[in-house]
This record gives sequence, C-alpha cells and structure tokens, in this order.
Amino acid sequence: MISKYLGDKAFWKRTLVIALPIAFQNLLISSFSLVDTLMVGWLGSTELSAAGMAGQWSWFLNIVLFGICSGASVFFAQYWGANNIKGIHKSYGIALTSSFIVSMVFFYFAFFNPAGVMQIFNKEPKVIELGSAYLSAVSFSYPATAIMTVMNTVLRSTERVKLPMYSSLITTLLNIILNYCLIFGKFGFPYMGIKGAAVATSISTWVGPFIILIVSKIEKNVLVAPLREIFTFSTNRVKEFYGKAAPVILNEGLWGLGTVLFNVIYSNLGSMEYAAVTILKTFENISFVFFVGLCSACCVIVGKYIGSGEIKQAIDDARRYTVILPIVSIVVGALIIIFREQLIFIFNLSGNISETTLKTAKILMLIYALEIPIRNIPYIQIVGIFRSGGDTITAIKYDLSSEWLMALPATFIAAYILKLPFVWVYVIMYIFEDYLKSILCIKHYLSKKWIKPVTEQGVEGYEKYKAETA
Repeated sequence: MISKYLGDKAFWKRTLVIALPIAFQNLLISSFSLVDTLMVGWLGSTELSAAGMAGQWSWFLNIVLFGICSGASVFFAQYWGANNIKGIHKSYGIALTSSFIVSMVFFYFAFFNPAGVMQIFNKEPKVIELGSAYLSAVSFSYPATAIMTVMNTVLRSTERVKLPMYSSLITTLLNIILNYCLIFGKFGFPYMGIKGAAVATSISTWVGPFIILIVSKIEKNVLVAPLREIFTFSTNRVKEFYGKAAPVILNEGLWGLGTVLFNVIYSNLGSMEYAAVTILKTFENISFVFFVGLCSACCVIVGKYIGSGEIKQAIDDARRYTVILPIVSIVVGALIIIFREQLIFIFNLSGNISETTLKTAKILMLIYALEIPIRNIPYIQIVGIFRSGGDTITAIKYDLSSEWLMALPATFIAAYILKLPFVWVYVIMYIFEDYLKSILCIKHYLSKKWIKPVTEQGVEGYEKYKAETA
C-alpha cells in the first residue's frame, strides 16, 4: 500500500537519477539570482527594488521560453520513449528557432526603451534610472538564455541531466566572481553598482551554451546532428508541433503576463514593500529546487511511458508524484518558517535595507511557507502530468480562469478599492489563484482524460489499456 502512493525502490531509483541533477542545477540557477539580489541589496532598498522590477521583464521572457519548451518536451519525452531521434531533432529545431525570435523581441524593448519598460512598474525617477541601467545591460543575456533553455530541455527530456548541471555550476561561479568585481569595483574593475550585476549576468549566461555545445560535440549526444536535419522542417511538422505547443505557450505567456500585472500592482503600492517581494521571490526560487526536480522527473518518466505505450506504469507513477510533492512542500514550508528571520538577515548585512522592507519580507515568507502545499498541487498536475501525457489544453482553462477571472480582479480590488494593507493584498492573490484550481486539477487527474499520446506506440498502448480496463 505504501509503495502504491510513495513508490518502491525502483521508482525512487528512476526518479532520483533525474531529479537530483535537475534540482542541483536549479539550485545553481537560483544561486545565480540570489547572488545578484544579495549584492545589489547591499547597495540599498531602492537598488534592490529597481533590480527586482527590471528583473520582471527577464522573468517574463523566461516564462514564455518555458512555455515553448514545455510544449516541445511533450515531443522530446514521448519521442525518446519511442526511440525516434530524428523526431527529437526536428522538434529541437522548431523550439530553438521560436525561442530565439522571442528573445530578440524582448531584447529590442529592454535595450532600446528600458525606461518605458520600467515605467510599467514604478514612476519614481530614481527607481526608473537605476532599473533602466540594469535592464539595458542584462538584455544581452536574452538570446543566450533562449538557446540554453531549449538545450537543457532536450537533454533533460532524454535523461541526459548531468551536462546542464555542470554547465550551470561553471556559469554560477563565474557570475559570483564577476558580480563582486563589477558591482563593487574590486581587483581593478570599475565600480558599476547595479549595472555591474547585469553585465556579470550577460557575460556568464553566454558561457553556458558554449560549454553545452563543446561537450555535446565531444560526446556526440542527442544535440549533435547535421544542421539540415535540425533546421529543415515541413509545414506538417510545424503544424503538429504548434498543435501541441501553442496552448502551452499561450498558457504560460498569459499566465506570466498576469503575474507581471500582479507585480505592477505590488510595485505601485510602494518601492520599499516591493523590495520585500524581491527578497521573497529570491527564496521562492531557492525553495523551488526541491519541487522542480521531482516535477521534471515526473514529466520525463510519465511522458516516456506514455510514448512507449506503457500506460498503466505511467498512471501508477503519476499517482505517486501527486502524493509526494505536497508532502515535500509541507517539509520545505516548515523549514522556511523556522529559519526565515536568519535568511532575511543575510540581505541586511550592510545595514542599508529599510525596516519596512525587512518587516514585510518576514510576513510574506510566512504566508508563502503556509501556502506552498496548495500552490504545488496544480504545478505537479499541469506541468508534470497533464502536459507529459499530451494534454496541453486543460491547463489553459484552469490557469487562466483562476488568474485572470478571479485572482487579478480580486487583488486589484483589495489594493486600490478596499485599500487593504500590502500583506493582505498578497494573501488574497494566493487564495483566489490556487484553491479552486487545485480542486479542478485533482478532478481532471482522476478522470485520466489527460492521457493523449503523440506516438504510434502510445496510441496502441492506450487503446489496449482502455480495452483491458473497460
């Protein structure tokens, strides 16, 4: 009975082989962000708030890229299960082309009109000045981020998880060194302040794709193929790709836009309070490493089994991840509650962070710690199970209706009509976005309507499974 819900030795062996390197890689990526935020925070609350607001543009790009790659991962994982390497290469080429184009659109606005982007979040002249300097410099990292995101998705989906981890380790260490040198003007480098963090990010981000390409060439892994095979694709192939990927891209893009609008609301309530949000989001990213590894393992394993036609095994493992992730969330939430004051103290080592920011950050971290078990139910269902099963439509209905029809209006009313305190505005966002969506996701999971194979083996296996369980 325990193994039915928590897994046996074989299950955990499959899971940890994938989850641990991905979790460690995301820890490195989060550390990348943490170092930026920490060192900028030592400059003061205004600098921290400006970097956080400017970072929302980069975050929005990452969400759109995540949407493209999540849609592509349906093909990567199921083609991997069917041993269709050429199919992986074609999907890789479409995803890479799409991601690069999107990154250049974001680059255009960030580089040529950074003040315009910053004015979306805040009207304070000092915040706009500092944020614009950061945004124009960090925009050069966007194409590298696009290339790296697609490469990492291919490697993860084909169970080659260590190479992205090692690449992230090198780029994170480089970013730490460059941050220290460029922000504070150490070892003969010029003092650049907040802009130095952005320059460090751009340089270190570009190192990642080169490491991946060089090692892939040596190993001759799945990323290595003739350019004609990767970048020549038929109209039917593109239609098939976007038939599955477009709903995910639309879902993540609109969900990301909604999240940006939440941050517009928060940032216009005060830069000191928004600095607290920046601190919270940094620790959200750190805590997320415990969940992203499990969710990525779920996506790869469930998708692989469905692609190869082993439907019962896919359903069994999906049930286990459904139970395990909320349990892990409770443990992580308890640790955040216990250590939140010590974690926040790290940001104020220089003594430049305002008391308002520190007090608000402590309360927001408590709220987040209590809420993450609920917040992670839709995450594991939508990203880990539904999409890997081939169901990319359901998430749009659940994600966007809960965010755009419920949470955004409720948060706007709480902030500007009821004029509630900042922390209550944040609480209302969580309640209206997560609770009903969690119930809907569990109901859809139990229906098994998320099983929609894209390979011949998967379709045959699903028909056989339905006949056996009829």
